[in-house]
Parts: sequence; C-alpha cells; structure tokens
Amino acid sequence: MDPKELKYDSAGLIPAVIQQHDTGEVLMVAYMNEESVRKTVETGLTWFWSRSRQKYWQKGETSGHVQHVKEILYDCDLDTLLVRVDQVGVACHTGERTCFYRRLAGGDATIQCDDTARDQGASGEKQ
Repeated sequence: MDPKELKYDSAGLIPAVIQQHDTGEVLMVAYMNEESVRKTVETGLTWFWSRSRQKYWQKGETSGHVQHVKEILYDCDLDTLLVRVDQVGVACHTGERTCFYRRLAGGDATIQCDDTARDQGASGEKQ
C-alpha cells in the first residue's frame, strides 16, 4: 500500500502504536505523517513527526535505543498503524522499557506506578 492511501487527521498525522514483535508488548504511541511513514519503510527504522517540536525524529537517533521495523500493519479504517519492531534498549524517554508502565488503579482513577512492569535501564531520548 502507498502511504498516500492512509487516512491522516486534519494535521496530516496518523497514530502509530509501536509493539515489540515477539512478545506483543506495547512500547509506545507516536504520530507519523506521510513522509515519516515513507522514511520508516525505506530505512527499516521508526521515524515520527514531533507535534511539540514540529520536526521529524528517528527513534533512538541520540540514545541508540532504535526500533528495527519487522512489520507495519494498518487497521480496517486506514487511520491507525501498528508498527511491530525489535526494540533496542528502552522505548520510553523516562528510561522505562515501555511508555505504559503506569496504571489507573481501581475505580478511583488514581495513577500508580507498577514496579513489576518496569525495566531498569538507561534513559532514552526525549520524544
């Protein structure tokens, strides 16, 4: 499929769920535009569009915690990507293995850190 055929939002972005290919672990969610999808396909490394910095960034460019792309899937509506990767090091800029290391606990919606989901590793780069 040509990246032009995907459905981007009004800002020209599409959400990309990044998943460890062999374990199914969800590592992070970021946004891509048509060009970052193309760069990801061409290089085999993940590229995103930073909404805050308004520029492209390659995951791991400064930290070395790159994501080697194994497969890119798109959903039935063509408006969300699932990028299956082999993560080198940690995925989260906080130094956690995954960006999803906190949980809403019980019905009170408090945020708690679940230490069992943590991987003690070196800090990643800011997204």
